Amino acid sequence: MELILAASACDPEDQIICTPASVNELFELPFVGGINRYMILCFVAALVVVVFFYMAFRNRSLVPSKLQALGEAALGFVRNEIAIGIIGREHGLKYFPYLASIFFFILVGNLMEVFPLTLFPITSRIGLPIFLALITWVIFLFAGVRAQGFVGYFGHLVWPPGVPTALKPLVGLIELVSVILVRPFSLAVRLFANLAAGHVMLALMLLSSWVFIGSLPSGNINGLWGFLWAALGLFIYLFEILVSLLQAYIFTLLSAVYIQTSVEVEAH
Repeated sequence: MELILAASACDPEDQIICTPASVNELFELPFVGGINRYMILCFVAALVVVVFFYMAFRNRSLVPSKLQALGEAALGFVRNEIAIGIIGREHGLKYFPYLASIFFFILVGNLMEVFPLTLFPITSRIGLPIFLALITWVIFLFAGVRAQGFVGYFGHLVWPPGVPTALKPLVGLIELVSVILVRPFSLAVRLFANLAAGHVMLALMLLSSWVFIGSLPSGNINGLWGFLWAALGLFIYLFEILVSLLQAYIFTLLSAVYIQTSVEVEAH
């Protein structure tokens, strides 16, 4: 909502919704050169993950505290259900630290959308999803070349086994484009689009309710619609918590799937 209401100058008589002259005003910190609010939120998201697991495991015991039990359950989910469950024990444990890192970082970044002090998911700006997708892209390409060799890995892509010879050039081209271009692009856009759309929808619902309810004192009966928009906004607010969890899981799951198809020759 702050993206719509924030403005350096606004005439409430002529403008129902006040908007800034430039959206950059919402992120710039004039007292800090080169650092903006978005960078700080990214740092905070990473710091939250580090602090949580530090506090959970700093005094480990056989009878775990509630925080330790929560940390163990969270890591156990990523380890067993994603790393080992998708990639397998032999290779999955190697990539478990990376998968756990991106899962919890994306999760916290997504949940910033519903946190009252931020109300802005850091993954709703395309730069961060692209960066995370490119890291996954580099890792699964490196994993494939390391496991199968350069010729073996890319040879399976451009000349896939088990495909009729007449179709191998076409299928190989499709597979190569998919691995090199489509996978990182789809990873980034899926995360960005879901969080950006949810953030905009939530902001519009809450802003609409604020505008309509605010018109009730002037005798505008249509202001009663504001209570409906507020109810819808609350529903979307709760729904976005589920979306935040789901999108972090999907990004991490697909990263594991891409790594698995790189390290296992049979997957090709």
